[in-house]
Amino acid sequence: MNLAAYGGDPTGNLLFVNFNQDCSSLAVGEKTGYKLYSLGSVEKLEEIYEYGDTEDICIVERLFSSSLVAIVSLSAPRKLKVCHFKKGTEICNYSYPNTILAVKLNRVRLLVVLEESLYIHNIRDMKVLHTIRDTPPNTTGLSALSVNSDNCYLAYPGSNQIGEVQIFDAVNLRAVTMIPAHDSTVASMAFNNTGTKLATASEKGTVIRVFSIPDGAKLYEFRRGVKRCVQINSLAFSHDSLFLAASSNTETVHIFKLEVPKDKPTEEPAGWMGYFGKALSPTNYLPSQVTEVFNQGRAFANVRLPVAGLRNVCAIATIGKLPRLLVASADGYLYIYNVDPEEGGDCTLLKQHRLIGHEDGERTIDEESAANEGATSRVRQDSTSSQSSVKTSQPSTSTGNALTENSPPPSTTINEQQRTGNLKLDDDSEYPPLAVHND
Repeated sequence: MNLAAYGGDPTGNLLFVNFNQDCSSLAVGEKTGYKLYSLGSVEKLEEIYEYGDTEDICIVERLFSSSLVAIVSLSAPRKLKVCHFKKGTEICNYSYPNTILAVKLNRVRLLVVLEESLYIHNIRDMKVLHTIRDTPPNTTGLSALSVNSDNCYLAYPGSNQIGEVQIFDAVNLRAVTMIPAHDSTVASMAFNNTGTKLATASEKGTVIRVFSIPDGAKLYEFRRGVKRCVQINSLAFSHDSLFLAASSNTETVHIFKLEVPKDKPTEEPAGWMGYFGKALSPTNYLPSQVTEVFNQGRAFANVRLPVAGLRNVCAIATIGKLPRLLVASADGYLYIYNVDPEEGGDCTLLKQHRLIGHEDGERTIDEESAANEGATSRVRQDSTSSQSSVKTSQPSTSTGNALTENSPPPSTTINEQQRTGNLKLDDDSEYPPLAVHND
């Protein structure tokens, strides 16, 4: 969640917060550096690393549990640095023609998202393999990259007028399909852990859809409420793809259950009862737009956040062998909720941890409850006056999707020790090396 791309955060200190690919750690970007936290415990938020320079970090992405991090600062928004944080070394840096809005990583690819182009790097030698140019204006850097190396797909908006989603094969470097996901523009998207499903939500409306990848067939459709002005902030699958969480600008986070559709429809009763039951079905006398509402899945579980109206990012993780819903919010807190995978219902707040501003890193639920009322009004007032520190390029009038395979790469600087080989992390057990073929 790049808060700088959305106009900054209310406190002025938190610039970025996001979970890594397997939800084992949390990255936090601040005006004075960045921090990495371990998510192995509910009770304690253990700090893994702190970069306490004066650099204002607006993007920091960690590659799984490795030492590799990709960072971007507000002071140099066009430059990407790839670093080995445990050794405190910079592996390489790239400069791009416009502001970097998002960075995504998996074990084979690194994706850099600009407003009207995307750069696909080979993560082992950081070479630019492919550039997708002249994409529709994407001012927030909305995109998704599958964490699965075998199904390494990229998703990005195919239009800034309607809800089209382009699916691109980031290994074979070819366009796969276009999914007509929604009538209005897409607000959020996320792949599941295996890269075989993609969840999307639109900017107008409360419908969330799940599609099969790579064919783009619609699998599920959910409705997260009745409010029409909801802005979906993030979508997140559980590791087993059985649950999908959706957070928004309201105080409610919904969790949907992706149940396997029944092979055969339920038999209708014979005789007059069957006739009247079929005749009174909503699908026979209501408009199609209304009958769709009856067929949409409802939330399996719900979470109520202490503060509404702030951007946030959610994840479903297994902590202590139990499923937990994690929500990192622009108010500077990480909220951890218990999820009952059998019964669902209202989820219990287990712990909330302060991400910035406190040395102990956490406050108790009772302490925060006492401060919530005053903090809520203060945050909402500040939120209306916050301004973005990042200047993005002006939107182009072009809405095409031209693919340029041999585009000139961005300027780059690579440390001498990294020029001739693969990126080296701590050891082979931390991140097994992959073979690199230079044609």
